[in-house]
Amino acid sequence: MNNKQTYFNVLASLCDMEFLIIIIVALLPAALLWWFIWKKDQKKEPTKWLAKATCYGVLICFPVVLVEMAIGSVLFYPEGHPTTLLGTTACAFFEAAIPEESFKLLALWLVLRKNPYFDEHFDGIVYAVCIGLGFAAIENVGYLFDNDENWMSVAFLRSLMAVPGHYAFAILMGYYYSKYHFVDHSRKTAVLIIAAPVLAHGLYDALLMTSMINEVLGGVCFIITVIFVCKLHVYARKKILSMIDTDNYFGGGVLNFKMPNAKC
Repeated sequence: MNNKQTYFNVLASLCDMEFLIIIIVALLPAALLWWFIWKKDQKKEPTKWLAKATCYGVLICFPVVLVEMAIGSVLFYPEGHPTTLLGTTACAFFEAAIPEESFKLLALWLVLRKNPYFDEHFDGIVYAVCIGLGFAAIENVGYLFDNDENWMSVAFLRSLMAVPGHYAFAILMGYYYSKYHFVDHSRKTAVLIIAAPVLAHGLYDALLMTSMINEVLGGVCFIITVIFVCKLHVYARKKILSMIDTDNYFGGGVLNFKMPNAKC
C-alpha cells in the first residue's frame, strides 16, 4: 500500500513538474523579447507602467476569445470552420487579425492617453510591444496545453514564428502611434496605426491556414511565411532604429516638439 501511495505521489509530482515546464516554455519567448525591447529603450519607462501595459495585453485575451468565437460562428455556420481558401483568408483577417489588433490598439490607447512618461518616439513601440507580448504569452500557454501530447514541437515552432510575429505586429502599431502622436497627424498615418499590424497579421495567418485546405499548398505557403516573417523583422528593426535615432537627434525628449510633415 505504501509503495502504491509513493508511486502515485511521484506521478503527481512529475505531472506538476511538466505543468510548470510547459508554463515556463510558453512564457519564455515573450519574456526574452520583452527584455530585448526594454534594453533598447535608452530612457527607461517606469516599471509600473510597463507592468500595466503587459497586464492589459493579458486581460484583452478574454474578450478577444469571445469576439472571435462569435465571429467564427457567424462566418462559418454551419460547418464551424473554413472549407475554402477564401474562407481561410476571411478567418485570418476577420476572426483573428482584426479583433486581436483592434483590442491591442484599445489597450495601447488606454495605457498612453494619460501617461506622463510618454515623451519619446520610441515609447510607443515599447508600450505596444509590452501589450502585444502580454497577449502572445497567454495565447502561447493556451496553444501548448491544447497540444499537450506534442507541446514541445508546438512550442519550438511558435517561439520562432507566432510570438515573434506578435512582437513585430506590435512594433508596427507602436511606430505609427508615436509618429501620429508626435510628428505626423495625417489621416494616412492614423489609418496605418491599425492597418499595418492587421495587414501583417492577417497575411501571416492566411498563409499558414492554407494547410487546412490543401497540405501541399500549405507546405509551400509555410516556406513563404518563413520568408515573410524574416522580412517583417528586418522591417520592424528599421522602425526601431528609426525611432531611436529620432530621439537621439532631439535629445531624448519630444514633449515640446511638433513637426506636422516631418518623416521619421
